[in-house]
Amino acid sequence: MSGRGGRTTDRCGPVLLGVRHHGPGSARAVRAALEQCTPAAVLIEGPPEADELVPLAAHEEMRPPVALLAHAQDDPGRAAFWPLAEFSPEWVAMRWALEHGVPVRFIDLPAAHSLAGGDDGETADGGTGEQEGGDQEAGEQGAGAAEVRIDPIGVLAETAGYDDPERWWEDVVEHRGGEGAGADALAPFAALAEAMAALRETYGDGGHDRDPVREAHMRLRLRAARKEFGDDLAVVCGAWHVPALAQRTTMTADRQLLKGLPKVKAAVTWVPWTHRRLSRRSGYGAGIASPGWYGHLFSAPDRPVERWLTKVAGLLREEDYAVSSAHVIEAVRLAEGLATVRGRPLAGLTELDDAVRAVMGDGTDAPSLLIHDRLVVGEVLGEVPEDAPAVPLQRDIARSQRTLRLKPEALERELELDLRKETDAGRSRLLHRLRLLGIPWGEPTRSRGSTGTFRETWRLRWEPELAVRVAEAGIWGTTVLSAATAKAASEAAGAAHLAEVTALAERCLLAELPDALPVVMQALSDRAALDADVGHLAQALPALVRSVRYGDVRGTDAAALREVATGLAERVFVGLPPACPGLDADGAADMRGHLDATHQAVGLLGQPDTERRPEGNGLRTRWAGVLRAVSERDTVPGLLRGRATRLLLDDGELGDGGAERLMGLALSPGTPPTDAAGWIEGFVGGGDGGMLLVHDERLLALVDGWLTGVPDAAFTDVLPLLRRTFAEYESGVRRTLGELVRRGPATAPRHPAGDAPDAAVPGFGPGLDRDRAAAVLPTLRMLLGIGQHGFGDDPPESPRPADDLTGART
Repeated sequence: MSGRGGRTTDRCGPVLLGVRHHGPGSARAVRAALEQCTPAAVLIEGPPEADELVPLAAHEEMRPPVALLAHAQDDPGRAAFWPLAEFSPEWVAMRWALEHGVPVRFIDLPAAHSLAGGDDGETADGGTGEQEGGDQEAGEQGAGAAEVRIDPIGVLAETAGYDDPERWWEDVVEHRGGEGAGADALAPFAALAEAMAALRETYGDGGHDRDPVREAHMRLRLRAARKEFGDDLAVVCGAWHVPALAQRTTMTADRQLLKGLPKVKAAVTWVPWTHRRLSRRSGYGAGIASPGWYGHLFSAPDRPVERWLTKVAGLLREEDYAVSSAHVIEAVRLAEGLATVRGRPLAGLTELDDAVRAVMGDGTDAPSLLIHDRLVVGEVLGEVPEDAPAVPLQRDIARSQRTLRLKPEALERELELDLRKETDAGRSRLLHRLRLLGIPWGEPTRSRGSTGTFRETWRLRWEPELAVRVAEAGIWGTTVLSAATAKAASEAAGAAHLAEVTALAERCLLAELPDALPVVMQALSDRAALDADVGHLAQALPALVRSVRYGDVRGTDAAALREVATGLAERVFVGLPPACPGLDADGAADMRGHLDATHQAVGLLGQPDTERRPEGNGLRTRWAGVLRAVSERDTVPGLLRGRATRLLLDDGELGDGGAERLMGLALSPGTPPTDAAGWIEGFVGGGDGGMLLVHDERLLALVDGWLTGVPDAAFTDVLPLLRRTFAEYESGVRRTLGELVRRGPATAPRHPAGDAPDAAVPGFGPGLDRDRAAAVLPTLRMLLGIGQHGFGDDPPESPRPADDLTGART
């Protein structure tokens, strides 16, 4: 054996094929080397527990990118991934071996040891990251591992005069084709092995503390394979490891390195992977910059530049860019010319991007991000056959996905659901149950269309690490329903705060977990009886009221929830007024949130006064009394008094002049300026507060008069509060307020409804301009769907005069 990645023609020993773990050039070179050597067995860097899974790589339903997933059986959150794409040399070697009936063995450190050493960067906690358990291609180490003191590719690139290691590797490996029919397929591996040997002699393990242990295990597996299959072996591993595998050591020395390693029981399976997670930007230690481009280089039979730019043109046309065949031809010429000038064997992404920008993008960078996301990286999601080992929960999820026609996709998409439809209701239940299990395949989002309670909008994207979340959730049950029910009951028993239980009750209703709801309701009743903090009660109320609404929408029995919610609201009514006086600024701000939340909840929950209650005893009536008590109590911070006044005004509970009276009291000369400013913030704060001032000049005049009378010494304390209040308004509202203040208050008296239309109305112009009012009628007819020549059932022969505004009906 040559020990440098090749071997002599007398077939005297194993062939060591040092590769980059994800590279089309390395993959093609491995295939050519295997065709030349025809080994008796193929050894691949990877966890030996996966040997039994190799035949699945030839399954007709297996579509890379995929990954080997190993997780600890007693702690599924401790997991590691070994990703493989169609252009990964290991995948090519595996498929070649299966096609030729050649045995495959994985030789890296077992996952049982890797998962046990949780502090060494080999595991992915909870599926939040991925390691390849030995995927330190050419010395590059995964995120969270020991500090890397050397980047071998970077050293070789610098030696060759390159300032970009990635570009050097592409020029010498990825972008070069075969060397001809008579070329020695092992020559590139011998050259790379010699370079790595020189680096290992200089830098040792390069700072990778785990490498000596892993390489010792690889040598032991190599010895065992030689006993089983003879010397005609091919070993596919990271180029950085080739010198260590060629090194002469004793079996005793290698076993000594492995002695005492911690060990756990590990389970291994295949899971789908994505191109995006192969990207270095995802945090993947052995990632590459352009998986989509590498996939194209590997799959294109010829003329990769022309085929790539044709893909680019097709994508840009889909996005309404004006791109023709002539653009493609000119872009090809420019890219190839740039590659020649720069001395590159093939136009790379740098040249292609320059050509697209100049020819197809009119000199702008506008198409670049689109091309990068959709083509350079890509959103390809692999597929794994049903025959692959999986926990029972995963199989139940897969069955539900097929039944509901909800296929996992790597590309993020929005899904609109109509809960009145059986299939959509089932999809909603599945997504909510998975979220409760900690498997966030879908995230609820605000709909851009209908906002009815029968509608739900989800943002879906299947991430590879969700496979780890599924394995973790498998401890709760074998089906989604049983697992979600068990976890909900467990969370209810362990919840520390009342708000946690009410939120859980809402999630149980959304996920339709009838067996879990009684347990949650009991926990809710127990904690509500013991919690006297009005803030906790107010925080818990909104989720509970939403649950009542969702129960009504989804046809579930929410009567018990309504009773608890009503009791909770009444306790808030009793406890809130005494809790408001004497609060500091932070406490007042928190209490304002409780006021708003309770007000919204009462609006949704409060039944009419005539429904099962004596006149005047309804929830809304009693809540209005609470707000009045808060608004009129001098010891309550101005922020809360102002907010309570605003909520009363919005509900029509103040009567004529009530708001002006309370504002006048709050802004009287005896009120401290900061307290008065807080009252203003509470009353007209928020995005809609400005419109209240725009349309009621009496309130605006009160604010303006108070502001002009603030003493100079107090103005600096008041200014930040006012800026915070008015900064929330839209620019148009602020501009209108400025114009009204500059014009001064309205001088005409305010007329009650029904007075002459020419009377001046505060906040509007003096009188009614009939011509201007009539100008909006065509637009109004179009919005309301009214015929062009008449209203309602009026015949088109009798058009209504343009200035006859009083007879219009809806």
